[in-house]
Amino acid sequence: MLYQSTRGGAPADGAEAVLRGIAPDGGLYVDASLPKRPFPWDEILCLPPLSMAARIMSHLLPDFGGMEELLRSAWPERFDSPVITPLASAGGFRILELFHGPTCAFKDVALSVLPLLMTKARAGRGEAGQTLILTATSGDTGKAALEGFRNVDGTGIVVFFPDGGVSPVQRMQMVTQTGENVRVCAVSGNFDDCQSGVKKAFAALNESGEPARRGIVLSSANSINIGRLAPQTVYYFLAYRQLMDRDEIAPGDPVDFVVPTGNFGDILAGYQAKLMGLPVGHLVCASNANRVLTDFFATGIYDRRREFLRTASPSMDILISSNLERLLYLASDGAEAFVSACMNVLAREGAYTVPEEIMARIREDFAAGCCSEEECARTIGRTWRECGYLADPHTAVALKVTDEWKASGRAAKAVVTLSTASPFKFPAAVLSAVGGQAEGDEFDQMEALSSLSGLPVPPSLSGLRDKAVRFTDVIAPGKIGDYVYEIIRKGGV
Repeated sequence: MLYQSTRGGAPADGAEAVLRGIAPDGGLYVDASLPKRPFPWDEILCLPPLSMAARIMSHLLPDFGGMEELLRSAWPERFDSPVITPLASAGGFRILELFHGPTCAFKDVALSVLPLLMTKARAGRGEAGQTLILTATSGDTGKAALEGFRNVDGTGIVVFFPDGGVSPVQRMQMVTQTGENVRVCAVSGNFDDCQSGVKKAFAALNESGEPARRGIVLSSANSINIGRLAPQTVYYFLAYRQLMDRDEIAPGDPVDFVVPTGNFGDILAGYQAKLMGLPVGHLVCASNANRVLTDFFATGIYDRRREFLRTASPSMDILISSNLERLLYLASDGAEAFVSACMNVLAREGAYTVPEEIMARIREDFAAGCCSEEECARTIGRTWRECGYLADPHTAVALKVTDEWKASGRAAKAVVTLSTASPFKFPAAVLSAVGGQAEGDEFDQMEALSSLSGLPVPPSLSGLRDKAVRFTDVIAPGKIGDYVYEIIRKGGV
């Protein structure tokens, strides 16, 4: 299996694509054959969850053998639900809970798997030296990646996060991370500054040849890595199966998914499920007050030239949604020159326009909505009072957009809202929204939220109080490359 770069560079096999993360030309790897390769989606829905997941993963990453054994190493002992991503019902909502893993965020589903894929890829290629993972995070990816790659042989990981741009709990999860092969650094900017800085570091360092001279290969754990997207595709099938088990749908009935979206990876995984045949109706992109994606779907113009807003849903505080590049490639039938031109114009001028013909194709599968800060808080409070369900701010954004989507008259009979994080990761925002007092530090707030709701604080979060802070570096965005260079010069993490 060969994966194409969205910008027309040389293709790569599965092992190379997973290990590189980003193509040498700056593009993202895509399985252009996915819409054409038949997949027995209806037959696998009767399998046990891990067996079903293994069949899906093997279809997306056919170069990797032993997939069910790999998933048994990745998921069961790390997740507190036997179905990994259980489907909850609250009032009129169907909520797919993706936060039952070790860091209480949806990124755990993929980042429990990616290190094992990379280890397998390295072994298959007979590679020595270190794979150095460079990751920018808007909050949840950082901790999940650190936990997934902690003390994994042959790898090191450096995570960059926006200083003041993540929740206090997210920050504590990262700066207290244990492990001999991990490094964490704050950046005095926003997530887009982190992400752009990491991409520039990739390009400059690889061009210099310094990593290769030191026996180091640079890679990424962001959703730009196809090894991240494949496990995320699984839970769309898991949701469909749970709806069937409850007799809420029959096989073949369309299901819409509303996805809180920042970097566009989670929703793109749903699109992969649709391309594999799963009866996905619409994928509804839910944005917070940074509504760059909502405006794109409405106008066909992607324009990051706007004020960057820090919100209560920081994992969605993004103005450059990297994975949208993959959708442009697929919707344009692999028009590499077009995609490359869009990305160059975005980098140079801050905006690009997609022809109406391509937008019409995109709108057949996608819709979008957004949620202000005030609406987010009201949704958290209303969902708790009326449904008895405690939602984090990212999930609240999606619940508000779900209500609007259902009222539009375009929704399928079954609509599933993705819940991406535990409410205890954002205790101050959730407490205030449900009528509590957000007093003291984040740990006091977690306990207050637990007392108010009757729900236990996840042990992985409450235990942060007693952990020592290990990482205190803060650098300017333009210094990311220098920071990584010093790590490489010393032989890696």
